[in-house]
Amino acid sequence: MDSRHGATKRKGGPVDEGDEAVAKVPRPSEADGPPAAQNGAPGLLVADRPPATVIHEVALPEGTVHQPKAPKPGSKPAKEYPFVLDPFQAKAIECLEAGESVLVSAHTSAGKTVVAEYAIAMALREKQRVVYTSPIKALSNQKYRELAEEFRDVGLMTGDVTIKPEASCLVMTTEILRSMFYKGSEVMREVAWIVMDEVHYLRDRERGVVWEESIVMAPKNARFVFLSATVPNAREFADWVAKVHCQPCHIVYTDFRPTPLQHYLFPAGGEGLYLVVDERSNFREDNFQTAINAVGAGADAKKEARKKAKGAEGAAPPAGPSDIFKIVKMVMTRQYDPVIVFSFSRQDCEALARQMMKLDLNDEDHRKAVEEVFWNAMDSLSEDDKKLPQVNAILPMLRRGIGIHHSGLLPILREVIEILFQEGLLKCLFATETFSIGLNMPAKTVVFTNVRKWDGDRFRWISSGEYIQMSGRAGRRGLDDRGIVILMLDEKMEPAVAKGMLQGSADSLDSAFHLSYNLLLSQMRCPDSTPEALLQRSYKQFQADRALPDLQARILEVEAEHAGVAVEGEAEVREYAELREQLRKLHRDHRKIVTAPQHVLPFLQPGRLIRVLCPPADEDKADPLADAAVVWGIVTNFEKVDTAKGDAGEGRPRLPQYTVDVLAPCVPDETAGLGRRKVMRPVEEGTPGAEPTVVALPLDQVDDLSSVRVYIAKDLRPLEARERAARAVAEVLRRFPDGVPTLDPEDDMQVDGSAYRKVMRKAETVEALLQGHALARSPSLRPRLQDLARKDALAAQLKAMRKQAKAAQSVVLKDELKARRRVLRRLGYATAEDVVEVKGRVAAEVSSADELVLTELIFSGAFQDLSVEQATALLSCFVWQEKVQNKGAAATRLKEELAGPLSALRDIAGRVGKVAEECKMEIDVDEYVAKFRPDIMELVAAWCRGAKFAEIMKMTEIFEGSLIRALRRIEELLRQLCAAAKSIGETELASKFQGGIERIKRDIVFAASLYL
Repeated sequence: MDSRHGATKRKGGPVDEGDEAVAKVPRPSEADGPPAAQNGAPGLLVADRPPATVIHEVALPEGTVHQPKAPKPGSKPAKEYPFVLDPFQAKAIECLEAGESVLVSAHTSAGKTVVAEYAIAMALREKQRVVYTSPIKALSNQKYRELAEEFRDVGLMTGDVTIKPEASCLVMTTEILRSMFYKGSEVMREVAWIVMDEVHYLRDRERGVVWEESIVMAPKNARFVFLSATVPNAREFADWVAKVHCQPCHIVYTDFRPTPLQHYLFPAGGEGLYLVVDERSNFREDNFQTAINAVGAGADAKKEARKKAKGAEGAAPPAGPSDIFKIVKMVMTRQYDPVIVFSFSRQDCEALARQMMKLDLNDEDHRKAVEEVFWNAMDSLSEDDKKLPQVNAILPMLRRGIGIHHSGLLPILREVIEILFQEGLLKCLFATETFSIGLNMPAKTVVFTNVRKWDGDRFRWISSGEYIQMSGRAGRRGLDDRGIVILMLDEKMEPAVAKGMLQGSADSLDSAFHLSYNLLLSQMRCPDSTPEALLQRSYKQFQADRALPDLQARILEVEAEHAGVAVEGEAEVREYAELREQLRKLHRDHRKIVTAPQHVLPFLQPGRLIRVLCPPADEDKADPLADAAVVWGIVTNFEKVDTAKGDAGEGRPRLPQYTVDVLAPCVPDETAGLGRRKVMRPVEEGTPGAEPTVVALPLDQVDDLSSVRVYIAKDLRPLEARERAARAVAEVLRRFPDGVPTLDPEDDMQVDGSAYRKVMRKAETVEALLQGHALARSPSLRPRLQDLARKDALAAQLKAMRKQAKAAQSVVLKDELKARRRVLRRLGYATAEDVVEVKGRVAAEVSSADELVLTELIFSGAFQDLSVEQATALLSCFVWQEKVQNKGAAATRLKEELAGPLSALRDIAGRVGKVAEECKMEIDVDEYVAKFRPDIMELVAAWCRGAKFAEIMKMTEIFEGSLIRALRRIEELLRQLCAAAKSIGETELASKFQGGIERIKRDIVFAASLYL
């Protein structure tokens, strides 16, 4: 296997120029890409590629001049490759030989690993120590296996596994590296090179801070090799490294993709693919419009089929193969495999894979090979674990060449599936987004089952950065002349959104630095640093400082613009504007009351005419005198919306939400807002897109209901049926020139209550004040209101910019640092002089859970009276974060032996939360207490008592992999608590935590990685 290519050769030809099964549109000609590298070339030969494909810059510390070092005469390369190096690889190696740090930013599968391997070979040649870090343990295990085969003198440190810690090359997670810096490890004094793989993890909200700490705390004599996906601000990151470590940092950037990609759309319910971006990155506007037009009919048909299936009890699912079945079958027929199908839900991955069970993608030899690999891996498990439902369920699928990969799988199954995929024994893999991170497993084809994802807040389009990361798996270097990306589309999309996704740039590498009590205490204990010094040297501070000059210049511009806006009779105009805004709010309140489900649902029968609100896309730029646009449409249906995924609050009741399907001459404006609220754009008759369309709207966009109903056809999919309904609306509007009769809220809709009457009275009063205002009939009112709106917008912009500039001029997170220090002093963790107390020493040892609450539990004696099982079960509340179906009942069903410790935990968490609140921390005490979730306490206690894994899984609906991950995190936390207890002489408590480790660390939960 070629270490640069990261792919295993197998049969299956490239996409043919004349092949019409891929698309119903003309195929582009072959890209005039650079020639493929020739195998067999000795030494560091460089492929003949255009020089423009590589950007090389060097970032220098301020006030220094770069003096490149000449290579030693007659020196041999540290490592020779059996293929020709790409220019970016050769350039990066040149920088390494000069003994200087380098950031390599390139696409997935471009060959960044070559640079890392050369750095390791070079360090070993010079008898130096080198550290290779990766973001997650699974990647570290995989990388250890690869490097150990190549270099032999390689060790591994991931916390739960330590192999050859004395080795010259150490593979570890970034968290271990950070910990070694703080503990002053001897190893760190000897490190000459630090390779940081996937350094774009630095922008990760939760764990990115670890990368920043590690880079800042690294020894001054160390040099870095940063490997990253393409980031547009690579120079900014390198400038920061050069400043912090007073050394040059080279940037070798290439957006050249060794295997060009073709991007296709597959409309829902359609039969063919449409090429929308060719291998030269040209956007095919005509093909895109054809595909979008095909979406409407297909999506409507699917929706109608779903409704029929829902409505009829025991109704059969819609006839015919699913869209994903059609795509996978086409991929296999045309030998565009292997294919990775990305879905954003673990349940969907499994459901889609089950749909493929009619297909058998492997021949008899491959089926035998799959069984052999599978059972060889399972031999490490006990007989009971071999009978687990997940183990038995997945083998028939794997034999057919179909796999699934998500965090809910047993880790050993995930690794088996990775190995089978690498060996070409799986042709179709259904995976979640995490598969696209780090693992070097390209395929010929990548399929997206959806274009939207749930980000914890709302459903949104996939960002261009996410799309680049996942689509980058398509196309195996040296095997495919191009990769194929298929985007399944079940809703209309504007060209601007599609171009932004398919042709947009990668996400910027921005700091996600945040403070924690562990970080503060570790810094206070560190003789060479302070929290302020770390903040001053952080990437976050660097980005804030760099943005300041531009921000100050922009403030001066906006100040001048604000001063130049004069409003004639400003006080009078402001009074009128405030009355207008007050009336708008009252109208919104009126609409909210009237369109409450209990009032409006009985009147949403098919055929009812309703007035739909079309708010402006940008309310700040809207005409201050113009009301929001409205259009009349026809109700076709209403549906209850599943809000389970959007439930934010612990234990809060969910209010039912509904959407109403309306046939109207308007379309969703996808460029405006991507939240639950749809911004509608009315379209004039005769303009493109003006055909009547059925759109789904939230109830709060229903402006009024007519007393008129018209007849509509049962099937509105044909354009003719929709146009006939639209003509009926036009006829109603013609017959009522003075306004369509509407339902009276009180008489017809039975809206009753003091709130409604209060709103109506206020609205009448404000309307009277507006009509009697001195400016009501002034011809200059509109321009004066527009001037006032512009002046107010500039004032708001100035306020925000000044606040931003003030924050940038001081140390970032300064206020939060002060607040956290106050908390530590109040609770007795540190003195006013930042001397760490005994409690602080304990908290500094805990980095994988809430250090304050755990420390308070220890010092309150809460663990003293608990058995090993109770203590371990209680720790599960610190690591479990997933939401489960029966979350509200989890605490009430707990046995007394666990309910007592949980109550003590919540009392202490409440006290810690109140102290933090009093110390001016931004914290919601109730939410803080609720984050300690008891969902798996019973399971962990049973596991500690010796229950079999199969027995535990019968007690819950959660995924096996999720529980194993939680148990492993508990074991890691127990190790930290054991060290903390020993550090303060609590040997009895340390023994209890050690007992927890021994009880929890067994069987399939801690089965050895197949990579080790």
